[in-house]
Amino acid sequence: MPLNETRLTQVAKEARGLSIDAVAAAKSGHLGLPLGATELGAVLFGHALNYDPAHPKWLNRDRFILSAGHGSMFLYSWLHLAGFDLPLSEIQNFRQLHSKTPGHPEFGETDGVESTTGPLGQGVGNAVGYAVSAKMAAARFNTAEHTIFDQHIICLAGDGCLQEGIAAEASSFAGCQQLDNLILFFDSNDVTLDAMAIKTQTEDTAARYRAYGFDVTVLADGHDMQAILEAFEQAKANDNGKPKFIVLKTEIGRGIPEVAGTEKAHGEGGAEFAAKARKGLGLPDETFYVSPETRAYFQEHAAEQAKKFAAWTTTFEAWQAAHPEKAHLLQNGLDGGNSSAIELLENVPTFAADKAMATRAAGGGVLQPLAKACPLLVSGSADLHGSTKNYIKDAGDFSPEQRDGRNFYFGIREHAMGAILNGIAYDGIFKASGATFLTFADYMRPAVRLAALAKLPVFYIWTHDSVGVGEDGPTHQPVELTCALRAIPNLDVFRPADPEETAAAFASAIERKDGPTGLVLSRQGVPNLSFADAELRRKGTLKGGYILQREASELEKILIASGSEVQLVVEAAQQLGKGVRVVSMPCMELFDRQPQDYQESVLPTSCRQRLAVEAGVGQAWHKYVGLDGSILSIERFGISAPGATVMQELGMTTEEVVVAANSL
Repeated sequence: MPLNETRLTQVAKEARGLSIDAVAAAKSGHLGLPLGATELGAVLFGHALNYDPAHPKWLNRDRFILSAGHGSMFLYSWLHLAGFDLPLSEIQNFRQLHSKTPGHPEFGETDGVESTTGPLGQGVGNAVGYAVSAKMAAARFNTAEHTIFDQHIICLAGDGCLQEGIAAEASSFAGCQQLDNLILFFDSNDVTLDAMAIKTQTEDTAARYRAYGFDVTVLADGHDMQAILEAFEQAKANDNGKPKFIVLKTEIGRGIPEVAGTEKAHGEGGAEFAAKARKGLGLPDETFYVSPETRAYFQEHAAEQAKKFAAWTTTFEAWQAAHPEKAHLLQNGLDGGNSSAIELLENVPTFAADKAMATRAAGGGVLQPLAKACPLLVSGSADLHGSTKNYIKDAGDFSPEQRDGRNFYFGIREHAMGAILNGIAYDGIFKASGATFLTFADYMRPAVRLAALAKLPVFYIWTHDSVGVGEDGPTHQPVELTCALRAIPNLDVFRPADPEETAAAFASAIERKDGPTGLVLSRQGVPNLSFADAELRRKGTLKGGYILQREASELEKILIASGSEVQLVVEAAQQLGKGVRVVSMPCMELFDRQPQDYQESVLPTSCRQRLAVEAGVGQAWHKYVGLDGSILSIERFGISAPGATVMQELGMTTEEVVVAANSL
């Protein structure tokens, strides 16, 4: 169908008007991209994207990700006009309390928003993750007779997104993996927030993306709708093993002459000229104006999109009938998995009672049977599989030659790994996990934070968790990071003490549907705490904290620890007398969600002599020890020496636990 450029030119004017009026009413927001990239929106939402506003979660829809999330009114304007569940009243309530139009797009809040964006560059990584998920889904579920997955992933980024290192990491990965279903539009307006872009960038961005392995198209006039459409259709049609990079040379803030083309257009500065701008665009004095002709155009367009959805549904139903096992597996993935952690643990044999091993090694053993039980579980590492032990055996590597491979080689790209995992999770079919050393968790922390905010069921395997790392020294001894990660709302952080706790931690991470989980694992070996029943340790871990060793007489003291320090408090309790209880606390967040009566049964308020022990910063433990208790922790950076030597030098010994407990 040819582009109705006359009608879409009018539509574009009205979309500009909506953005101007919304930002002016809110006295807050960003006008630059919504006005500068309007023609792209008109082509995509008014003509070229495959979507159905009546079925916003259509499995084979094209995904549009606005990486430059500060320009959220671009997305909200087009979702409203296209007929998504975003009425005009929500546009009028832009950035207001409880509206569906928050300052930056938020996944789950607004139909049509595919990912939570705003921190620049994250959306680029999310789009790469979506493209990976689409390739895996096509390889796993398409058949010779039925194509149910052939969507494209479209991302709009600006100079800010592409200056951020995460975009470089993610784009390099996309080029290496030949993700030719990814189309990245670059809104190249030569402006950043503080100044013209020449102040901070002189590179040839198109050449950089050619070097990554992208097909690159540069449109000197990024407002030419016919040229945009031709570039987009060529990008969709060209399955040549290269992702696509389309540069649109645009004028930021177009439609407000007083600020257009300058850094003043980036924020809400142009809103003071709203009335004049509306007149200049040929719009009536009425604010938030949408003409009957535009409404009629998008109603007709929605009807055409509904036909595409109906045709796909016919194919999908035939596929379901022909391949019930595949259909069941797909639905299981979309449901987030239907097995409880207890059921998952039935697949994991208990460890030998005398088996001492690092929890990272235990995790590698646990992952294998769980991966067999959960065929949509995928795993990757930032160039550390040999150390993080999370390679799924006999499952293949995701690559251009094997799209159904379940292991990812992310390279030394922790930040992009986090955002790519988020993109896979946003797509909602595969259970995504990734691994690196705990000390590098800060390299991926912004993506972890967004996973927690968006309630994505990703999980992370962070190994080499304490000063027990040893000889690599303080740069690799993450004394503060377990505590810091616990500060992220909605992130479950597990630090298991032995192989059985590790098994339960993995099962909990796979079971969880409403947020991410971090598994903090040791490099050094720890004993199997087999004096306690394996079932007790597994079920206790699934409650976040539990009584590992109960007092043999009237309760006098409680020793609490996580990870490799649990063995220390167990040994100390034997020296301190029969009135000492040992509590293992592998996951504070999960323990805090337990009923109050359970928490009281583990940590009774009547016992005020409490000691918490952890080989790291102890700030998070204060809520458990209270004013009368104490914390044995490490409030400094580490030392380069053998791990056992470092632990002793920094006070992580049974003897120091006994001294600290006796001083209560």
